[in-house]
Amino acid sequence: MRLSDPSWPDLFRPSRLDVHFTRVIGMPGIKPGMTLKLIAVILLFVFATAPAFADAAFQAWLQALWPQAQTLGVSRATFEAATRGLEPDLTLPDLVLPGRPERPQAGQAEFVQTPADYLKEPAIASLAVQGRKLYDQYRPTLAAIERQFGVDPTIILAIFGRETDYGRAHDSRSAIRVLATQAYLGRRKDQFREEFLLALKILQEGHIKLADMKSSWAGAMGLTQFLPSDYLKYAVDFDGDGRADIWNSVPDALASAAKQLLDKGWQRGLPWAYEVHPPADVDCATGVPENTRPVGEWLKRGFVPAYGQKLSAEERLPDASLLQPAGLYGPSFLATKNYFVIKEYNFSDLYVLFVGHLADRMTEPRPFETPWGKVAQLPTADLDAMQRILTARGYYHDKIDGKAGMLTRAALGAYQKKNGLKVDCWPSAAVLAQMQRQ
Repeated sequence: MRLSDPSWPDLFRPSRLDVHFTRVIGMPGIKPGMTLKLIAVILLFVFATAPAFADAAFQAWLQALWPQAQTLGVSRATFEAATRGLEPDLTLPDLVLPGRPERPQAGQAEFVQTPADYLKEPAIASLAVQGRKLYDQYRPTLAAIERQFGVDPTIILAIFGRETDYGRAHDSRSAIRVLATQAYLGRRKDQFREEFLLALKILQEGHIKLADMKSSWAGAMGLTQFLPSDYLKYAVDFDGDGRADIWNSVPDALASAAKQLLDKGWQRGLPWAYEVHPPADVDCATGVPENTRPVGEWLKRGFVPAYGQKLSAEERLPDASLLQPAGLYGPSFLATKNYFVIKEYNFSDLYVLFVGHLADRMTEPRPFETPWGKVAQLPTADLDAMQRILTARGYYHDKIDGKAGMLTRAALGAYQKKNGLKVDCWPSAAVLAQMQRQ
């Protein structure tokens, strides 16, 4: 639309702009049409100088972090080397940039696949083949890691495969720049400010050179993707070369992942989950982490292990929770304590399913017995709205995050039961519309 178009609001036609602009800046005598040219000149100046202003503000912000870095033992020389000439990386997702409309978050549901798409059979099968090769290649190392940390080798290999495609996906971004940008312009500034300072501490202690300290867009580093805080807690020098090199050493990276799982509660010898066929009258609303009972008790209630698997008396003893990632439209699982330990590594049910299933496929090459149904993923904004309605009506008591996790699905199932709807525990557009009509 041109400014001269008759449909343009009268206030914004050039002749009216001249009058209003003159009143605002106190410059009489502006001829018709001059205002737009003057505005263009001013905007050109603003946009041309904005980077300089932004860089100055960013540098001032960086320098204000020096006292905190110093308390962590970071020397001035290390701080200067890491921050000299540093500029924010505005290409990163999940940034909040002044003057720019917010883009959808990279992790929002619009960009998250359904279970069927996330756990595609060809991808799992291909990674399982490579995982078995690596199992043979690193067999002595993996056996030593299992002896020390108690974590099944296939689990840490699966994490390796999921995180970086067994090291074939290389991070190319400077971790320092990524973390500084996220701390300055990201949605979780406090968290990333702490991670940035800890990254400086890693440099100070000589674990990695500044030029070699690469990360993902979210600041996760190395073959098994650790944030700096994870590195300082869990990194292990397992190959004995004097430093914990999660960027280049497979033994170090795998042992570090195992240590993290152990420290978060991993139980030696306990499977991550069992696929089961639920009884016809299964109540999907009971699928919450707190609702646990021994595996044997679930079996007595009509849950049947997939592929006719027979569980020993010992295997029936551990507690487990019911997990139905796609509601009634896909496989069901009895998730043990170790399931939730893997979830501490990455807080996503689909991530844990990917890792756990990939680990199983390295020794038992068969897919889930129950196929995934065809379900649509609600956009984040709609899931957010659904969570708010469920919260307001007393069904949901967790954070509003726009994600269809276990608690959201269970709350939805409870709502469906109460309102005489089909109870499938899967958030759909139809159910949301029904909620909004009430």
